[in-house]
Amino acid sequence: MKNIYAIIPISQFKNAKTRLSPFLSIDEREELLKAMLKDVVGALKKHIENILIISYDDEVIDYANSLGVETLKENENSNLNLGITQAMEYLKNKTKKVIIMPSDIPLINKTNLKSLIAQSNQQNFIIVPSRGGGTNTLIIKPLAIEMCFGDYSFFKHLKNANENGLNPIIYDSFFISLDVNITEDLGEILLHGEGSNTKRYLQTLNIKVESIHGAERLKVSR
Repeated sequence: MKNIYAIIPISQFKNAKTRLSPFLSIDEREELLKAMLKDVVGALKKHIENILIISYDDEVIDYANSLGVETLKENENSNLNLGITQAMEYLKNKTKKVIIMPSDIPLINKTNLKSLIAQSNQQNFIIVPSRGGGTNTLIIKPLAIEMCFGDYSFFKHLKNANENGLNPIIYDSFFISLDVNITEDLGEILLHGEGSNTKRYLQTLNIKVESIHGAERLKVSR
């Protein structure tokens, strides 16, 4: 039995990240998603031998196979939480812990992922919040709690952990908390993502970022 297995759930590449649609075309958003996934997989591969990507989209499955990771076809008419649960059912007899991580956190390589994974040997529940109250990483025993990914999932997962006596450990990380959803997030990648596939791709689009003092911290343009 493996000590830890990574699970990356992905819905689709096409017509995703619609909040970026005023700034990036459909094809550009698809290439952005592929670059981010490549960064996440690359970072995990340095510390985790086994990575599973679950998706119902054949294009995602094909691209994941090209990255040299294991894939699982998601059940039809599923959703994010059911998909992750399906992945944990698949892995429950193969691994002691799972690390559930989204595909859109391309700065992950900047954090101390080795330390985070090492903590999982002693802790049964580690959670990394996103900036908006969501969950950007969860390390648990398979099926330890009900999955609540979505709005304010960080607080829901904490509640579930406490109700199950799991003593949740909160791991704060600016780099993992940054999931890409809006144009300002692209600016953060350009500022902090040196060496990442995502930054290199954004640079090919001639996207620029500058610091401003207003409602938004960064101005992103092209």
